[in-house]
Amino acid sequence: MTAQQAAVDAAITESLAEPSAGVARVDVGDETTLETAWGLADRRHDIAMAPTHRVAIASGGKGFTALAVMSLIVDGTLTLDTTARSILGDDLPLIDDRVTVRHLLAHRSGIGEYLDDDADLSEYLLPGPMSGYVSPEDYLGVLDGHESIFEPDSRFSYCNGGFVVLALLAQRASGIEFHELVRERVIRPAGLTATDYLRSDRLLGDAAVGYVQVDGAWRTNVFHLPVIGGGDGGIYTTAADLQRFWRALLAGRIVPADAVTEMTSMVTPPDESGEGVGYGLGFWVPGPGRVRLVGMDAGSSFASEHDVATGTTASVLATTGMGAWGVGEALGIDNL
Repeated sequence: MTAQQAAVDAAITESLAEPSAGVARVDVGDETTLETAWGLADRRHDIAMAPTHRVAIASGGKGFTALAVMSLIVDGTLTLDTTARSILGDDLPLIDDRVTVRHLLAHRSGIGEYLDDDADLSEYLLPGPMSGYVSPEDYLGVLDGHESIFEPDSRFSYCNGGFVVLALLAQRASGIEFHELVRERVIRPAGLTATDYLRSDRLLGDAAVGYVQVDGAWRTNVFHLPVIGGGDGGIYTTAADLQRFWRALLAGRIVPADAVTEMTSMVTPPDESGEGVGYGLGFWVPGPGRVRLVGMDAGSSFASEHDVATGTTASVLATTGMGAWGVGEALGIDNL
């Protein structure tokens, strides 16, 4: 047993005590050096998690949104300097007229946040039934009414609402429904076979169920999150598809290489982000040649990082809000 496998096994033992379920995988080049799963993918039916299960990756989906937007920049539908106002018209009047696609992608827009990222995971954060949030247009009501918190591009502040706005801009500018746009511009070009926006009220048999603890009892997260993921996260994927994703991205099969370089270059340094990790345009940048996606929500925690120099991809996907972190650190994904 390798030292890494021993560390992962110990972290999984702690994660099981939560209890959580998840998948961890490491690939070095074409070789899978570690692959394991733990816990129950579906507690009601006592179904064990397998490495092939699809798991929701929360804010990890922001990378997919960013790539869909960048594909529209590549084809001339948008530019990085396109203002949100030029597409929103009279909608969301509190968004500063100077806010651009670049600012939104970099979390430097200053727009007011619709979702409290620091709230307890057990809280119900969105009004109305979760089945009412499908299209980016459905979020206009909750995005509205939030004052800007700083001047555009004056600093970094992680903003879920900014990526919902990006989905709205992309859908309106392209004339293509947002989820289909991501499928057409990201999922299919990358050759991802098990990645999609699944509805929580119609999960496929190979999709793991997310769980959140409410009043001391574990419940599914179906009433905590929109019925289908959107611009700020919620896509389902597998550890194997994440390996395919990073390889396709860096090979220029999703957007051209120069666009990938721009997205994965550090815009905000680690000390300014406050997370100990830098940020580019839709991707975390832990350091030179390293790129990362991370997510956490009610019933989901996730991290996947690729190191260009070594060709190493490490991924962990879990079905609770805290289940991934110890395992991710054991995989070498630091500052989670």
